[in-house]
Amino acid sequence: MAGHSKWANIKHKKAANDKKRAKVWTKIIREITVAAREGQTSDANAHPRLRLAVDKALGSNMPKDTIERACKRGSGELGGEAYDEIRYEGYGPGGVAVIAECMTDNRNRTVSEVRHAFTKAGGNLGTDGSVSYMFNQIGVLSYESGDEDTLMEAALDAGAEDVVAEEDGSIEVLTDVASFTEVNLALTEAGLSPDEAEVTMRADNLIPLDVANAEKLLKLVDVLEELDDVQEVFTNADIPDEVIQAMDSA
Repeated sequence: MAGHSKWANIKHKKAANDKKRAKVWTKIIREITVAAREGQTSDANAHPRLRLAVDKALGSNMPKDTIERACKRGSGELGGEAYDEIRYEGYGPGGVAVIAECMTDNRNRTVSEVRHAFTKAGGNLGTDGSVSYMFNQIGVLSYESGDEDTLMEAALDAGAEDVVAEEDGSIEVLTDVASFTEVNLALTEAGLSPDEAEVTMRADNLIPLDVANAEKLLKLVDVLEELDDVQEVFTNADIPDEVIQAMDSA
């Protein structure tokens, strides 16, 4: 089973949550605010992380004035709440490693909600570093289809680390975090705009799940993503095609 499909399967099951625009906007606004504070600027072109957050906001059809206010709140030009970044790590059903990236103005509330989600799903919250060592942070530019040779040449010339073609015809361009924005811009300017672009966490080794554990894990992911303070959830789960089909037909 190709690597891209493993990630796509998980995303397929989460698609309903991603359509909840108000919650998505709330999370993106927090990301913009934190990125602007980190870069000490409201100018997206002056800080790669802020540029990425603003691009994500534009991609979700967020109004430009909302984006501008978030940038200015983060940079200190406007007053507003201050958010802290926290990473929670633990194990979910089937021994799957789970990372929840959070932004919060109340650490006690957040850890309580995250711990409750893990416990309810039959998992447990771990200590800092308990599972994050299994993951690598990378940039991923995804193409549903395309000419592999053309894309590979352009991507490697732009500084990408690798180009991976899958059996279903999709292609992924992989970058390190530092060069993600530059590679994305170069490919877009070359007329090779990705269908999806993100900086994400991926594990080198994945754990295959059966139907029962896959259902439990996806419920855990759904519950975590529903929490206002949770920005992203990453796992090292491998949900095989036959398991996805069994879940869809149930």
